[in-house]
Parts: sequence; C-alpha cells; structure tokens
Amino acid sequence: MRIENQENTLTKLLQRVQEDKARTEDYLAPTNALRFIPQNAPGAETSPRLIIEAEGGVPTADLVVNGVAFDQISSKAGIDVRTARRLLTNYPQEYGALINATFEREPVQRLIRTHANLDGRPGVARAFVSDKFKTFDNADLLESALPQLMDSDAAWQVVQGTVTDKRLYLRLKSERYTGEGAAVGDMMALGIGLSNSEVGMGSIAVYQMVWTLACLNGMQTANRHRSSHITSARSESDTWSLLTDEAKTADNKAMSLKVRDLVGSYGSRDALDTVIQKIQVAAGDIVQGSVNQATENLGKVLQLTKADTSKVLDGLLATIGQEGYAGHPVSRATMVNAVTAVAHQADPDSVDDWQRLGGRVLDLPARDWQRVAAAA
Repeated sequence: MRIENQENTLTKLLQRVQEDKARTEDYLAPTNALRFIPQNAPGAETSPRLIIEAEGGVPTADLVVNGVAFDQISSKAGIDVRTARRLLTNYPQEYGALINATFEREPVQRLIRTHANLDGRPGVARAFVSDKFKTFDNADLLESALPQLMDSDAAWQVVQGTVTDKRLYLRLKSERYTGEGAAVGDMMALGIGLSNSEVGMGSIAVYQMVWTLACLNGMQTANRHRSSHITSARSESDTWSLLTDEAKTADNKAMSLKVRDLVGSYGSRDALDTVIQKIQVAAGDIVQGSVNQATENLGKVLQLTKADTSKVLDGLLATIGQEGYAGHPVSRATMVNAVTAVAHQADPDSVDDWQRLGGRVLDLPARDWQRVAAAA
C-alpha cells in the first residue's frame, strides 16, 4: 500500500538514509591515539578537526568535527558545553591543549562515528561516544517499521520526515482511522511516529499520536512513555563491547521485531477512540480566567520560558479561530491544540518536545489544571 505523500517526503528520507549508510565509517580508538585541532589553530579550517593516528594497520583519519561531536568531546572532558563553545571561540589554543591533555592523561576507548566524503574532502566526525555504544541505525529502524506500516489496515500516510545531525524523525497519520474530537467539525486522525539517533542524542522510539486535521497539529500520547522507548541507542552495559558480531546481529534482530510489533500495536482503531474520548472530556474543562492569564499559568505549570509561553499564546490565538474551536469556550482541549501548534515553528529537533507537551496538557492532574484554568 502506498504511504508516500505528495511531497515525496518518504522517498527523499530513504534516499538520505541510504546515502548516509553508504558513507558511515566507525573507528574504535583510545583517546591517546587522538589529536584535537581547535578552530583558528595554525593549519586548521573553520571547524575543529580530530586526527586519529594510525594504529594496527588502520590509516590515519583526518576529520572535521561537527557540533554534536564537539559537544560530546567537551562533555566527556568534564566541560560544560556552553563554556566549551566560548573557550573554542575566544581561547582556541588553550582549549585545544586542554582537550589533548585529557586525551593523553586519561586514556579511554571511544567510538568515533563518521561520515566519509567521497570527493576527497575530510570526513565528518559526527559522534564521540562510548565503545559500548549499541548501533541500531536509521536504516535498521526504517527496514523494521516500513513493511508493517505498509501492510497496516490503518492506511498510513507520511506527514513529516527528516534527518538532522542528531536524529531521524518519521511521523504518519491514518487515512482510515479518524473521528470527531472536541467539537463538531474538529476531525482527528490516529498517528504514529518513529525516531532514532545514530549519535547518542536520543533513543530508538515508536510513539502513538493524534493529528488535528484542520491544522495538522500533532500530539503524542502517553504510550510513548509506557512502552515505546524500546531501548536506549546508547548501552552502558559492560558486556556489549564483548559480544561477537553474531550476537550483536541477533540483538538487533530482536530490536527489529520489537519495532514491528509496536508499530502494529499502536495502529489500532481502539487506540484512537481512547484518545478522542479523553479529548472530548477535556473540552468540558473550561478556562475561567482570561486567555492571557491561562497561558501564563500554563507556562508556569509546564515550566516554560517566557519566550516559549509567548509562543503558546500565539498558538492559542490561532486555535480559537479554527474550525471546531471558533465560537466555543477555551478549554483544556483548546490549550492542547495551542501547545502543539508551536511545533510548526520549531526547529526539527524540538518538534517532539512540543508534541509531547500537548499530551502532557491533556493528562495534567486536576490540581495542575485548576492552576491553569482558575480566574485571576
């Protein structure tokens, strides 16, 4: 069954993932075989560089360090990331000397994940992680999930799909499992999402969603937290690095089966009906104060910054003019949509945060909701 959208999002995503897979090279090396060349150092390019010295017949690798790997190098040296960036900019020589001293005097085995460049330019060091890092890559995730998605009775269609330096994201909506939400005309659809990080910046995740079709705001349900954090992409187990390739392959096969089964479990009609029932109940939780005060209160409950609280207010103003919400009192359901609306303006690595926050608003304990809804 075709699940592609009109923008060919899935085709582009698959092409990117396959290209990345073809360029992936991993190096296991002790840190005393590494040399960090900071920005603005003699002979360095704009970005920092990481040199892996020849050892055991493996040729020296000369790599450009991207932002993710730089932050990981700094963190593993015990340096706050913001401080590290300031030092790199203002005191590059001193910062480089400090990193190289930790490499030499505190040697430890690291896995450096890289993307090779095929045009002769230096490759990119994209992750600097433990040698116990458990690799289950983006291609593995998609190969596990796509057959189940394509065969599902839910008739999935891709809504969003992207790869950043940190993570892969793929979100879909059902063309078949839909229902009316908080009010007449407020149509919703079941959704499912997948995410993964090849570089230690997040887990392998399968999560359930609902989409408001009028605006394509997506809300993640609590099912993500109960069972969809399948396993950490980063394993701290002392045994992982001791396993044979055969055992690691078997472990990844088990992971693939878990992904397959969770995709099937989250794609049921009953799952949508359960969430819609909660949203219909939430439509009866009316805000008693002004919308400005309610938004400010919600920002405090969710511990948002002032800037993010302002974004929620913008989302609320857009929501109350939307079909299914216009002409109705502002309710908890309205506030859910206001929060998820912010995801449309967020950077790709923050969209999940806003979609999860929408689910959190729906599930707020009564005491916290009263803090939001009460008149000033």
